[in-house]
Amino acid sequence: MGACFSSSSSTNQTTNTGNLSSAISQTTITSTTTNSSSSGISSNVSGNSQFSAASGGDDRQPGGQILPHPNLRVFSFAELKTATRNFRSDTVLGEGGFGKVYKGWIEDKSSSKNSVIAVKKLNSESMQGLAEWQAEVDFLGRLQHPNLVKLLGYCYEGTELLLVYEFMQKGSLENHLFGRGSTVQPLPWDLRLKILIGAAQGLAFLHTSEKQVIYRDFKASNILLDGSYNAKISDFGLAKIGPSASQSHVTTRVMGTYGYAAPEYVSTGHLYVKSDVYGFGIVLVEMLTGLRALDTNRPAAQQNLSDWVKPYLADRRKMKDIMDSRLEGRYPSRAAGQIAQLALRCMENEPKTRPSMKEVVEKLEQLDAINGRPRVPRVHHSSHHYSQPQHTQQRSPHHRRSPQPHAVKEGSRGSRRSPKGW
Repeated sequence: MGACFSSSSSTNQTTNTGNLSSAISQTTITSTTTNSSSSGISSNVSGNSQFSAASGGDDRQPGGQILPHPNLRVFSFAELKTATRNFRSDTVLGEGGFGKVYKGWIEDKSSSKNSVIAVKKLNSESMQGLAEWQAEVDFLGRLQHPNLVKLLGYCYEGTELLLVYEFMQKGSLENHLFGRGSTVQPLPWDLRLKILIGAAQGLAFLHTSEKQVIYRDFKASNILLDGSYNAKISDFGLAKIGPSASQSHVTTRVMGTYGYAAPEYVSTGHLYVKSDVYGFGIVLVEMLTGLRALDTNRPAAQQNLSDWVKPYLADRRKMKDIMDSRLEGRYPSRAAGQIAQLALRCMENEPKTRPSMKEVVEKLEQLDAINGRPRVPRVHHSSHHYSQPQHTQQRSPHHRRSPQPHAVKEGSRGSRRSPKGW
C-alpha cells in the first residue's frame, strides 16, 4: 500500500460503531442522521444524496451514471460468515487499514450457481474503518462506471461492519508490477496501456460528475483487474466531494500515501481535483519503470521515484536506462517517450498546469490507436530490405525489487500490509 499518513484531524471523529449512523464522515455524500440501529444505517444509506439522478459522466465513458439512491443488498452477518467459510484464513485475499478482505461464495438465486465475491471485514481495532466504511457505501453505492469496482452490498450488525464487492480475478496492478514468484507474470506493453486507459477513464468520470469527486488515494494497489485485465478503481474510503464552483480547492486533513500524494496537498492540506492527476502521473512512471513510488531499500537519492527519474523522463535517450527490464525491450520507444512526457505534465508542481483527466484519457487513447495500427515496414534505400527495429534492454542495476514498506494510517505506529487484490 505504501507508507500512508495523516495529519491531526481538525474535526471530531467517532470511533464507536454504535454511533455509526450519526457519525457521518466529512468525506461522505449522505446528510441524513438516523439512530444507531441496523435499520437506521439502512435508511441512512438510502437517504438524500448530494448527487442528482442524472449522469454527470462524460459521454466518452459509456455506462457511467450516478444513482439517486444506492442499489445495494443488505447481507446478514450469518450469510457472509457462511460465504467465507467462517472467515477462514485460507480465504484471505489481502489486508489493509480497514481490515481483511476474504474470498467468498454466495448462491445466485437466478441461476442456482455460486458467485464469487470479495468481503471486506472491519478490524475491531481499526480507528479509520468507521468513516471509511460509510464513505465506501455512500460513494460506490451511487457511482456506477465500468472502471469503478462494483459494490454489491454491505452488512451492519452490532459491531460488525462488512462490505461486499465483485471479485476481481487478476488482483491488483501493484501485484503485477511488483509481485514475486512464478504465478506473477510480467505485464506486456499492450496490457499496461489498456490498464492505464481504464484507470484514467474511471478518474475522469469522477472528476466530470455533477458533483466532482476527488479520489484522494490513487495508486497501483487501488487499481484492481478483472479476468480480462479491465482496470477498476477500488477503495473509496478517502474520497471527497470536490470544491464548489466558487472555490478552487477544499481544505482537509492530509491523508493518503507517501510517494503518490500531490505536493500542494501534503504541504497545505489544500485538495484540488488535479491532486488526483499527480497520483496518476506517479502510476504512469511505475508502469514505465516497474519500480515502486517509494522504496526505502533503494539508495537514498533514488528512494522517491518521481524525484529520481524526472531527468530520465525528459530525455528519450536516457529512458532506456530506467524502463522496466521485465518488458525485455518489447515496447514502442516513441509511445513510451510520449507517456513519459505525459507523466511529467501530470507531476507538475502547480495543479493548474497539470492536464485534466479527460485530456489524459484522450492522449492515452491516441497512443493506443497508433499502437494498434499495422506497422508499415521501413525500406533501406541502399538495399531495399525491410528494416525491423530491434529493441534491446539490459536489466538496470537499479531494478532491485524489494518488499513494500509498512504503511501507517491515522497517525498510528502500527504496520499494514496491502491487499494483493480481490
